[in-house]
Amino acid sequence: MSAATAPAGRKVLAVLLLVPALAALVLWTFAWPAARMAPRDLPIGVAGPAAAADRVAGELAHREGAFEIHRYEDAAAARSAVENREVYGAVVVTPAGPELLTASAGSPVVAGLLREAITGPAAAEGRTVPVTDVVALPAGDPRGAVLGASLLPLAIAGAATGVATLLLGLRGTRAAATLVGAAALTGLTGAALAHGWLGALAGNVWAEAGVLALTVLAIGAAFAGLATLLGKPGFGLAAVLTVLAGNAFSGMAGAPELLPTGFGLIGQWLPPGAAGTALRSVSSFDGAGAGGPLLALSLWAAAGLSALALGGRRRTEPAPVPATATPRTPAPITAWLARRLADMSASLPVTLA
Repeated sequence: MSAATAPAGRKVLAVLLLVPALAALVLWTFAWPAARMAPRDLPIGVAGPAAAADRVAGELAHREGAFEIHRYEDAAAARSAVENREVYGAVVVTPAGPELLTASAGSPVVAGLLREAITGPAAAEGRTVPVTDVVALPAGDPRGAVLGASLLPLAIAGAATGVATLLLGLRGTRAAATLVGAAALTGLTGAALAHGWLGALAGNVWAEAGVLALTVLAIGAAFAGLATLLGKPGFGLAAVLTVLAGNAFSGMAGAPELLPTGFGLIGQWLPPGAAGTALRSVSSFDGAGAGGPLLALSLWAAAGLSALALGGRRRTEPAPVPATATPRTPAPITAWLARRLADMSASLPVTLA
């Protein structure tokens, strides 16, 4: 095998090995959490007279590790807890029997799971459990599909902003201003589409635009900041954190509490997961429960912009000219000396004669 053929063969081998490995990693990242979805300490409420509420709480506790029970005095307190995103739903015990409060806007998957868990046994006994959807999904997105599908485009928009900023040669303050401006315009555009055109968001449009803009800024700043500090590997690390793992562990397909233990918590500190929770909060719950996710997005944005600014200060300056360097003689002086020497050499023989 020739020397030129050997490197080409190694490149082919690298492609043949790395592509299947990458495909397996992506498949595991997305498919494994989905295949292991189940309630894990899912917060739900129980309200009503102590004896009856204790009986219902005991029945739910039999599903070890599935539910985290919160007790409330009456139906009004339970409803308020659902509206404030303290719990995903609540069972209210009344003299006529139990009633179920859900919030499909918080998670349609969890709302369905609670209906199955509470109304299923009652139906088997011939009883009916009334269900009230306290915070319903917007009319333009009755299944929550639009909101769930919006995270990947946001991640791609943020990634494209960060990559384009560096590839165009922008650094320091100018790069930071470009990221902020692009994120703001993307947030306004996204809110206009999702809220005004599709009707998939039902809250304050400016708050929704702010969450979308902060999401794009957090992801764009992560790409630009990590690439500034680490070079090309920074792009890969940012892609893993904000696009691959960020979307797979976001919990938008169900809820963070349905993911394997620990992965839901990790996902809420990555930009897509924080964005999904914050967007649900401002769209349907008047901002309740948005504090933590907005903090996570702000930290990502601040860290990325700080890394970008730090990298801008580290740019190398042109090397100074050494002090011992001999300056070149200006061309006019060199020509004058040449003419004088020529005149002297021409007159020398005459003098000797």
